[in-house]
Amino acid sequence: MWQRLQTLFLALATGLVVALFFSLKAVVPGPEGTRLAEFTYSQNFPYLVLLIVTSILQVLALFTFNQRVFQLRTATLSAIVLVAFQAWLAVDFMTCSDELVFRVTAVFPLCAAILDLIAVRYILRDQLMVESITRLRSKKKNRSSRKDSLPGKNPVSGSRKSNS
Repeated sequence: MWQRLQTLFLALATGLVVALFFSLKAVVPGPEGTRLAEFTYSQNFPYLVLLIVTSILQVLALFTFNQRVFQLRTATLSAIVLVAFQAWLAVDFMTCSDELVFRVTAVFPLCAAILDLIAVRYILRDQLMVESITRLRSKKKNRSSRKDSLPGKNPVSGSRKSNS
């Protein structure tokens, strides 16, 4: 599982999404470096719902490495939800008051979405490789079965029948 590059990208993205549960979204700075107010992602219910959904999708994508098509779909869906989450954060940033200072964690969804898309690329590459190998094996199997069924060939010895 961990030897695949896409698993590492998915693990990093999962770590970024889970870190959002415990981090601050923004603060209101006060005099002499104090904080008048702190806002977390889990305080806002819609943010919390998006975090739970993306966390579930990330964990599913991370641990379904045996089912590449499902992993590909969940990672893609997670990237789409994370881009929507980032857009919502951008709207909040543009419409907030001037005294509210956003933390660096506000770009975590975008970073996680980029990591998901990189992982999707590697998952797709692995899936295409497996399909091409399967196709080559089936062609080889079909060719060997056609050779055995050629007319005039002795199936036991593999040589042609003599006309004597």
